[in-house]
Amino acid sequence: MSKRLVKIKDVLEKLYARYNHRSFIKPDPLQFVYQYSNHADMEIAGFLAAELAYGRVQQIEKSLSNLFARMGPSPYEFVRDFNKKKRQKLNGFKHRFTAGSDIADLLELLKTAIKQTGGIESYFARGYSSGDANILPGLQKFCDSLLEKYAKTHNGNTTKGLRYLLTLPSDGSACKRLNLFLRWMVRDDDVDTGLWKSIDKAKLIVPIDVHMGRLCKILGLYDRKTVSLASAIDITKSFTEIEPADPAKYDFALSRIGIMEDCSGSYRDKCRDCELFGFCWRSSGYRI
Repeated sequence: MSKRLVKIKDVLEKLYARYNHRSFIKPDPLQFVYQYSNHADMEIAGFLAAELAYGRVQQIEKSLSNLFARMGPSPYEFVRDFNKKKRQKLNGFKHRFTAGSDIADLLELLKTAIKQTGGIESYFARGYSSGDANILPGLQKFCDSLLEKYAKTHNGNTTKGLRYLLTLPSDGSACKRLNLFLRWMVRDDDVDTGLWKSIDKAKLIVPIDVHMGRLCKILGLYDRKTVSLASAIDITKSFTEIEPADPAKYDFALSRIGIMEDCSGSYRDKCRDCELFGFCWRSSGYRI
């Protein structure tokens, strides 16, 4: 490992020690997973929480509280026994451009997956291979399979809303929300659940959005102009050099800089207390 990466790892370890604790999860949507103790409920809650993890944090919390209230005490049972009556309970639900009908279509597909294999993990694992370079081929097969199931019963068509929820790596998207769900399920520490045992955490792709992309660029972990799947792969490769067995280890801690410290990329006096300050600013005060 180069001296630069050793320095970066030292900073990341400090961030991990500072932020990677259950007490810092709220207002992250992961908080909704820990409202349940049954593993099957946690898995369904995690999938839905990750799928709606876009937009303002406050709106995400409000929408997820609304959704899970409609679903009752057991998300798993709601999905397992999903029918027309339960579909009606989602009428009027809206999170930005995801409507209740989109969630209902997704739950119909998850119901089928559960009936076939018992849960989301076992259904996902059908397309996963430990020989793949990363999780993306498995994620592609997972989403393709669900979309194909929908198309078979809808004259070969899928909806825009459902395609947004089941984003395909082949479309070039960073697939942030689905990679976030996989991180929650596969990694196992004080923050991530470790519910899934069949997937190697070394195969995870780091969930990347605009904010994480900015922080990773500050650290020199990639050099692309836009946040895309290619960016996520480059960033993950850099993290793999730092932590080969667990490239997504620092994702939660890094994301706290935006959520807990309200980092906007513009200099403020409080920036001097941030572990990344030495990477962000030259002595003149201008960002690198």
